[in-house]
Amino acid sequence: MKKPSHINEIGSVCRPVGELLASIGSKWVVLVLIRLSERPKRFTELKREIGTISQKVLTSVLRDLERNGIVNRTVTPSIPPRVDYQLTELGESLLEPIHALGVWAVDHEDAVAEARKRFEEQAETA
Repeated sequence: MKKPSHINEIGSVCRPVGELLASIGSKWVVLVLIRLSERPKRFTELKREIGTISQKVLTSVLRDLERNGIVNRTVTPSIPPRVDYQLTELGESLLEPIHALGVWAVDHEDAVAEARKRFEEQAETA
């Protein structure tokens, strides 16, 4: 498949973009990636650092990231077994666009809040 060279061409490859965004677009994925950008971490360390994520959701997020080649899971035989997670090269390459999106969100926070306010006001008068 030909790679899009411009944002206007992304529509021609919408399915894979949508599938990938469904996998990596959640707040939990972003938080896990940010934590793993520091260094490899154990499951319990990730859970403690993220705080409000449930064990079930963290397990699901990590499995999905591993399935997509973004995270490596390494099991070290011991009692109990030690399991570490770390970003792959592919995962590392995802940090730049996530950072750019975060910068955009912070830079435009006020404009988005104002747009939401206008929308709500219009909805109330309609």
